[in-house]
Amino acid sequence: MVARTTLISRRTAQKFRQAAISAAGSVRIKLLLFCCFVFTLTLLASRTPSFLGWGQQSVPLLDRTSRKGYTLLINTWKRYDLLKQSISHYSSCPRLDSIHIVWSEPDPPSDPLVKYLNQAVKSKAGNDRYIELAFDINKEDSLNNRFKEIKNPRTDAVFSIDDDIIFSCKSVEFAFSVWESAPDTMVGFVPRIHLINPSKENGYSYIYGGWWPVWWTGTYSMILSKASFFHMKYLRLYTNEMPTSLLEYVKRNRNCEDIAMSFLVANATGAPPIWAKGKIYEIGSTGISSLGGHSNKRTECVNRFVAEFGRMPLVPTTVKAVDSRGTWFW
Repeated sequence: MVARTTLISRRTAQKFRQAAISAAGSVRIKLLLFCCFVFTLTLLASRTPSFLGWGQQSVPLLDRTSRKGYTLLINTWKRYDLLKQSISHYSSCPRLDSIHIVWSEPDPPSDPLVKYLNQAVKSKAGNDRYIELAFDINKEDSLNNRFKEIKNPRTDAVFSIDDDIIFSCKSVEFAFSVWESAPDTMVGFVPRIHLINPSKENGYSYIYGGWWPVWWTGTYSMILSKASFFHMKYLRLYTNEMPTSLLEYVKRNRNCEDIAMSFLVANATGAPPIWAKGKIYEIGSTGISSLGGHSNKRTECVNRFVAEFGRMPLVPTTVKAVDSRGTWFW
């Protein structure tokens, strides 16, 4: 009889223990769900201020410097419709101060073209803002022309762009704010990388990597000047202090002036460039990069420039600048 009573007591205790464990587990689950709920509300509140009655307000960027705005330096060649479209678009960007069109054609710009562009700039800028528009006329056709020194520049910042691609003003203004925080480096939208050649095939120590190696590894060491910010002083350095043999090489091969500028900036700073996130809109269909053997020529350029500089100055990095105010996942 005593044994039976003891057995019943043990079973009762075991049931109480299981009930307690089940209750504790239920409390933990509820607590976890509650934490997830609170986290979700916090995230929504931080991402969508209007939920709390703040309205759709944009937080102004800090004015870190006393610089004015930036100079648009656009390279073009007999693509007048693209030039008109680009100038009309960028003239509406808030901090654009001046426009310099690199003109290397044998004939000067026509009066109708000049008139159209001036009217477009005036119309987009509005009555409360003046944007300088200038044609930098060159006597010879050379890719080095895009980096000729600008006399009496109005700004410290240069936004170098090709005539066949467009970025939103929001992206451009964001990249400019990134450049203001690091004005000695290059900041832009089109990253590339140099790769070490383990086989030393063709005697090359390095290989030029296009977009896919950057996408695969998340690493880059160059920002192409087809869409980048850099300091005005680098135009002077490129024009006056770049080795003559390197300038002649670029002129003769009609390629790699952008890589040469990346080498120059990296050699001067010892720092990597900065890739800024921005969506690219292609408005043209042809260019040097569409020609056969383009990557091989770029690989040859990288190795030639290493020989000219006496070392590899490019610095790889994995840093990417993203405007977190409009980004959910970063």
